[in-house]
Amino acid sequence: MTTTPHSHSYWPSDIPREMVLPDRCVDANLDATAERFGTRDAIIFQGRHIRFAELHGHVQAMAGYLQNRCRLTRGDRVLLYMQNSPQCIISYYAILRAGGVVVPVNPMNKHGELEYLLQDTGAQIMMIGVELADNVRQLIADGAIPHVIGASYIEMGDPGDDLPLPDPLPGLREADFTGPATHRFNEALAAGESPRPRETTPDDMAVIPYSSGTTGQPKGCVHTHRTVMATLVGGALWNPSDENDIHLATLPYFHVTGMQNSMNTPIYVGGCVVLLTRWNALYAAKLIERHRITRWRSITTMAIDLLNHPGFDSFNLSSLTGIGGGGAAMPDAVARKMKDRIGLDYIEGYGLSETMAATHINPLDAPKNQCLGVPLFEVDARILEPGGTRELEIGEPGEIVMNAPQVFKGYWNNPQATEAAFIDIDGKPFFRTGDIAYRDAEGYFFMVDRVKRMVNVSGFKVWPAEVEALMHHHPAISEACVVGSYDDRRGEIVKAYVVPNAAAEKTPDADDIIAWCRQEMAAYKCPRAIEFVDALPKSASGKVLWKELS
Repeated sequence: MTTTPHSHSYWPSDIPREMVLPDRCVDANLDATAERFGTRDAIIFQGRHIRFAELHGHVQAMAGYLQNRCRLTRGDRVLLYMQNSPQCIISYYAILRAGGVVVPVNPMNKHGELEYLLQDTGAQIMMIGVELADNVRQLIADGAIPHVIGASYIEMGDPGDDLPLPDPLPGLREADFTGPATHRFNEALAAGESPRPRETTPDDMAVIPYSSGTTGQPKGCVHTHRTVMATLVGGALWNPSDENDIHLATLPYFHVTGMQNSMNTPIYVGGCVVLLTRWNALYAAKLIERHRITRWRSITTMAIDLLNHPGFDSFNLSSLTGIGGGGAAMPDAVARKMKDRIGLDYIEGYGLSETMAATHINPLDAPKNQCLGVPLFEVDARILEPGGTRELEIGEPGEIVMNAPQVFKGYWNNPQATEAAFIDIDGKPFFRTGDIAYRDAEGYFFMVDRVKRMVNVSGFKVWPAEVEALMHHHPAISEACVVGSYDDRRGEIVKAYVVPNAAAEKTPDADDIIAWCRQEMAAYKCPRAIEFVDALPKSASGKVLWKELS
């Protein structure tokens, strides 16, 4: 069976089928917007309004500092380790403007995860929130990172704002960020450095988000300026947005959905971003009321949290014209309740780190609940038999594969994983997503299952192989197998079966291992339960039979 893109897909009559990308780098979008809308608000944060001209000036100054003081050259990777803040946006665009490559890092990551990212990327520069400094100091002491630029978010906001930052953020100051290899964010801006003329092209590397999978440590997904531009421009066309929109940014910027929908797209069209550093349903509602926010991209759990807030009926959310997200299917009952209360459909979509956010989104005028949506501009998505090459008929579940302009260029320094991730169909490379879905007669895709082994902890994806790889650094652990388990209060949790190291000086203790894990990895990845075993079940080839432990 052969198909062509959209041959069975519903397509809105008012949306063009073709997408024309600007032939420029992502950071050049800010140049164009600052020239058009320099006096308009770009960011609202903690009571402070930052206009596009000011944002552009900060980006130029930081780009100059990165080049002239930190010796950043074209193609150098830079770890961006911050929570949502003006400094995070400035850093992202400054890294690109200076010719560097953004490596977004989850602020929940700890020493072991950071050490791996530094080794894997070869980064010589980190830009961090000062609240995360303790996770970096040992790396500085070890000589693993020569330049760390620290930012205090509150120094770009109003300390007296009535929706304060969570503790300890309001009390942290850049003046206290001292020592070898350290730079202070505001001092870098004040240094007055200017960048060289732009040296990058749309086909240069721009962003390397890390994505975990079935084996080993996370892998860096190499995206160029062109692949990043594909989803931000496509999103702005599919869900039309312009300079009059005000966006609430609650999704973290280290994640591709937040990065694209709540930062890059607003900057591209000239819209304003209202920043919330950490999720708080009450604060989100107040910001929507106060600033007449029109667009909110979230994950399903955030929408449910807002809907279930005791004060929900008193919130004035009438300014909203578009809501949506992904991460997990929106329950039908919750979607109906939201439609009744707000008058809007929750528009679901689908994408991955390897595709720099959405490849599928529901049409605004014909959405379906618990649905991934239809393939977007130039996305050729097909359903193959899992592990095979045969294309399946409508309604048959199989693996989603796709050829699209936003598909990544490969895994950083990992040609074997890159080769395994693609299959050739009709002379074109198709990315194997590892997700099992089916397509209906109208071309809508529906998730069924995942080929990949994964634990869902309160909406966060935990890849067991990554946790196992980190746990193997513990001197008292010989082997570990991580699986999902269930807790009556928390829901799905991470559980580890551990084979003790007989040669260890001290017999391992479950509490000690959990405490060690909390120092080495994000809290949501840490095992909540440890069970010691004499051996792990294995196949004849030596592969761990993890399903026998689930």
